[in-house]
Amino acid sequence: MSSSTASTRPIAEETAPLSLCAREPHVPADRLVAELVPPPRFDAVRFDNYLPDPARPSQAEAVRVLREFAAGIGGAPADGGGGGVLRWFRRTGRGGRAAAPAGPRGVYLDGGYGVGKTHLLASLWHATDAPAERKAFGTFVELTNLVGALGFQQTVATLSGHRLLCIDEFELDDPGDTVLVSTLLGRLVEEGVALAATSNTLPGKLGEGRFAAADFLREIQGLAAHFRTLRIDGEDYRHRGLPEAPPPCDDATVARVAHRTPGASLDHFPSLLDHLARVHPSRYGALCDGVEAVCLTDVQPVPDQSTALRLVVLADRLYDREVPVLASGVPFDRLFGEEMLKGGYRKKYFRAISRLTALARDARRLTGEDGAAGA
Repeated sequence: MSSSTASTRPIAEETAPLSLCAREPHVPADRLVAELVPPPRFDAVRFDNYLPDPARPSQAEAVRVLREFAAGIGGAPADGGGGGVLRWFRRTGRGGRAAAPAGPRGVYLDGGYGVGKTHLLASLWHATDAPAERKAFGTFVELTNLVGALGFQQTVATLSGHRLLCIDEFELDDPGDTVLVSTLLGRLVEEGVALAATSNTLPGKLGEGRFAAADFLREIQGLAAHFRTLRIDGEDYRHRGLPEAPPPCDDATVARVAHRTPGASLDHFPSLLDHLARVHPSRYGALCDGVEAVCLTDVQPVPDQSTALRLVVLADRLYDREVPVLASGVPFDRLFGEEMLKGGYRKKYFRAISRLTALARDARRLTGEDGAAGA
């Protein structure tokens, strides 16, 4: 090919990719509050487009209960204040005054990864008859980060005006979170805020295998008392009936795709893991702003648990934003060692593998090949 011909190549092929390692995002507190809505992947989900597996009756039962739950959240603020009147929970006492709600004031969706819990939680948010600014949706990590940014009292003041708080991926990783969240949810329930959460762990078993949960039994039991548990059985829908994820590419393919894909990032995987240690997990969403594809070279098994947990958060943010991931190195199902996959955080790691594998499958279109993209 002559030099004159080469100069006519599309500019996009010569565009330098972005680098996540070069980004150090700063997220103001007001953005953390504004982003307490379902992520882009779940903008269009509704109860009507959740397809229960006929062989798993718990799925249809969850839809029925959540529809009823959503219908029970509404009414004007109580006494002109911030707390919504929850018809599902509140009952009238003597003299027409609202009596203390009896029984659990929230729903807790328990089930394995990939059974559609987040779809159902987002559907509940959409189905609740309240303005977007009066209902909140976020992960457990985002909720604790909000408290860190606003302070406890301001977080209570901010969320107590809501009708509904949805918490995705509810988990207790340390004693500090246990005490903090137990106190926070207790205050919000007192203000009439309805709660809904998803998790891979039954509420009474939270924290087991991660810290001395028995020492915080009162707080954990207090948290469990806020919820009615709905068990959702099923297989991982992200891979049901779909082909296997393509094998990893080679470095040259990853680099080529990164340079020809507008908005793609290109990073050396071990360097990215080092960079994540310097960025607070509450900023991982902002780290992905404007990124259309993530390209990674030299993917290796993660070296330790702290690194692995940070990678889990990044995987969640990429999945929420539907960002395809193209990589070289080891397959994603070898990211976490055998000891990690048997430990207290194993469900997180399996969720991350499931989500990254789905994003790797999405990345096939970037290579221009319909099958494996290794050459």
